[in-house]
Amino acid sequence: MFNKIGKFSPRAVLRRLGPGLITGAADDDPSGIATYSQAGAQFGFSMLWTMVLTLPLMVAIQIVSARIGYVTGHGLVANIKARFPRPVLLGVVGMLLLANTLNLAADIAAMAEALRLLVGGSAQVYAVTFGLLCLVLQVFLNYKTYVRWLKWLTLALLSYVAVVFTLHIDWWQVARQIVLPQLPGGHEVLLTVVAVFGTTISPYLFFWQAAQEVEDVNAGPGKPHTAPEVRHHLRRIKLDTVIGMTFSNLIAFFIILSTAVTLHAAGVHDIETSAQAAEALRPLAGELTFLLFSLGIIGTGLLAVPVLAGSAAYAVAEAAGWQGSLSLRLDKGEGRGFYGVIAAATLGGVVLCFTSMDPVKELFWSAVLNGVIAVPIMAVMMLLASRRDTMGQHVIGRKLRWLGWLATAVMTATVLAMLTTA
Repeated sequence: MFNKIGKFSPRAVLRRLGPGLITGAADDDPSGIATYSQAGAQFGFSMLWTMVLTLPLMVAIQIVSARIGYVTGHGLVANIKARFPRPVLLGVVGMLLLANTLNLAADIAAMAEALRLLVGGSAQVYAVTFGLLCLVLQVFLNYKTYVRWLKWLTLALLSYVAVVFTLHIDWWQVARQIVLPQLPGGHEVLLTVVAVFGTTISPYLFFWQAAQEVEDVNAGPGKPHTAPEVRHHLRRIKLDTVIGMTFSNLIAFFIILSTAVTLHAAGVHDIETSAQAAEALRPLAGELTFLLFSLGIIGTGLLAVPVLAGSAAYAVAEAAGWQGSLSLRLDKGEGRGFYGVIAAATLGGVVLCFTSMDPVKELFWSAVLNGVIAVPIMAVMMLLASRRDTMGQHVIGRKLRWLGWLATAVMTATVLAMLTTA
């Protein structure tokens, strides 16, 4: 990140971006795109404030998860297993598996439907193809190569930046709605806010980024031992996470903005899937916008599905005491349990695409479920990051502790408000 004489090196910064950037990009998965599209279509510019509010909270909680992984050399579940009673461990892993399975099914179905809209054919065949492709890449590519491909896939999100610049936007009105949003009251608004918060601050991101910090340490020369080396890597984590989460929320902002300008303005207020959002944009904003939106769904899905399956595998492996790493070689008999969970989660998501479960409900309710289960998981993370017997001299500082607990409180208040108005 810095050269030997301490000067800032942009090339070194780009090279060091990894877990934070990939985690942030994976947050804008097809399920998230559907949730942001629904928020923009239903409430217009009035939901843009959520992206501004959640950014510092998201950055804080992701830095906490990354620091836990880097400092301890173990993922979140391994730390929870060591410091909390078994019911807490089982509850956390169970909630994560439930949310991830629904998310996987929703994302694979959305990718398949987006490809069907573009080229025709069978969405079910595409669902199987996407599921098998993601599974093969995770199992048979070595870790460094796989991460390199994931970094390139983050570019798919730029399609949503391009969408905005194909539209005419009143930026003064946008600014006014961010500062003074005009939202109706009621349960529907709170449900949408919880879904937006849940798809932005998602539990699977906590587990993935912590595990990737451990992977990076193991794939490199080893964990640094001197205080300057540790501080250097903690600064790298902070920069990587700030850039990754800013990128994530900026893309989400553009998705809400583009659907507000087109769908909401045209009176189309009920968008329930990302593919439906793309299809609805075609007559309103033209073929180019439709094409960019659809390609973005497929690209982000290819990034998010491995992250969802991988985070579930890391959690189960740590809970069961198995080896868990994407650098393990299955052809050498390594990581059978770990890769087995990846296969089960991915194929389970594919199977759900063939059931009578409504993919529309899967998309939205997986986001709501993420928002609900994020609360206890965030509280556990904050307790871990504040414990000296876990973090040693690298317990989180006052500012990060304050922001992390604020993020937890905001999520708690939003969920409680939704439940009490149901």
